[in-house]
Amino acid sequence: MKVKTSHIALTEKTTTFLTSTKKMLVNNQWIESEAKKTFDTLNPANGNVLTKIPIADENDVDNAVVIARNAFDLIWKDGIKPAERSDLLWKLATLIERDIKIFMELETLDNGKPLEKAKYDVLGAINHLKYYAGWATKIEGTTIPTHSNKLVYTKKEPLGVVGLIVPWNFPLMIAIWKLAPALACGNCCILKPAEQTPLTALYLGKLILEAGFPPGVVNIITGPGIPTGQAMSQHMDIDKISFTGSTLVGKKIMEASAKSNLKKVSLELGGKSPNVIFEDADLDMVLDSLQWSSFYNTGQECTLGSRIYVQESIFEKVLKSFKEKAGKMTISNGFNNPDLGPMISEKQLNTVLDYIELGETEGAKLVYGGNRLDGDLAKGYFLEPTIFITKNEDLTIAREEIFGPVVVVSKFKDFDEVIKKANTSKYGLAAAVWTKDLSKAHRFANAIDAGTVWINGYDLFDAAVPFGGFKQSGNGKEMGKSAIDLYTKEKAVWTVL
Repeated sequence: MKVKTSHIALTEKTTTFLTSTKKMLVNNQWIESEAKKTFDTLNPANGNVLTKIPIADENDVDNAVVIARNAFDLIWKDGIKPAERSDLLWKLATLIERDIKIFMELETLDNGKPLEKAKYDVLGAINHLKYYAGWATKIEGTTIPTHSNKLVYTKKEPLGVVGLIVPWNFPLMIAIWKLAPALACGNCCILKPAEQTPLTALYLGKLILEAGFPPGVVNIITGPGIPTGQAMSQHMDIDKISFTGSTLVGKKIMEASAKSNLKKVSLELGGKSPNVIFEDADLDMVLDSLQWSSFYNTGQECTLGSRIYVQESIFEKVLKSFKEKAGKMTISNGFNNPDLGPMISEKQLNTVLDYIELGETEGAKLVYGGNRLDGDLAKGYFLEPTIFITKNEDLTIAREEIFGPVVVVSKFKDFDEVIKKANTSKYGLAAAVWTKDLSKAHRFANAIDAGTVWINGYDLFDAAVPFGGFKQSGNGKEMGKSAIDLYTKEKAVWTVL
């Protein structure tokens, strides 16, 4: 593991934004929370306070919902044409393009990810906005033949007011994954970024105003899961919650929604994704990707291949190369453009360290890493890439989502064995298979219980391709045409001629 160092210089706009008083965006106005309570958002590279952020309580959430409902009923639903919604989304995309450097810097400061990886996220957000700008004018119904003297047609209508709760690992990109289709479908939105990473969402609010969105259409409130997220989930006049985060919290949101108004809920939750390498795979391709499919974003990504299965004839060769390449990855403050930045918080770091200790206690063999970094990086939340090997699928580290740079590598003999092992997980978010035999690859894709399957690649995404998991990895599909269904309701109309 190599440590990179260099001087950090922020752009003037980023510095100005950081030193300004942070407020929430409601009804196109910047407001404080009613109770005037705040929390600190920290730089995970050194633990320093970046700025203070308002805490929205139940009253603040209710105020935002009332504003959003009025905007939906009076302006957004019928007063703005689909083509105008399209123009607004495209305009917002161009403004993000203009300020891409600011978004990159804020994301790296608040989340810790390397600057160039933050750029990838911002570009992804831009592409999603442009993609759904095209959808705004193409949300159509159908006619259904039933009888010669009856006309039956369907129409897709917006849900109304939707609550969008975003995680801390991809703060801007996942915010746009939700905002873009929700707005294209004609909904009014209440966006809550994760309390660990609120800065890019608040800066996005500045551009929403500049783009010309009507008052109350996009409202951005800040705060932790309790009270802010809980108040959104329980609110009787929010029509839908879209949440990305842990399975545990997703279950709580679904329960709260069921107990309130049975609001529609879509959940993109945890993963423990199998990355399966057959002996006939192109090993050059595999070994070039393995450290990234395992440790990208410091392991803080739900789709990463945290369970690696290698056919026994090539196991030692793959493991040796994997350890060597993990050892060559650079780690540092994200502004130095390392391979890996810090973990999001000391709490998350300690959680992962506990999993590493538990893995050793339960009998897994630690073959690389496992240590918090000291020296120049001691004040930040930095952890080495960590590799375990085991034969026991029942170990905690083989079953539970760790959400850190920790992977478990296991051997397998044949196709049937690895399918059985891969499908034992309670999660079903993603999976990958590496083989030159495309027949085998497609048999694998058919047999694996996962919402996304990559063949001879990993972590491939596009705005047009649906994404979402099976089992306890959630419900509903974000991205692509499928996201339109998440943010609309279908009405059937019968006419007797």
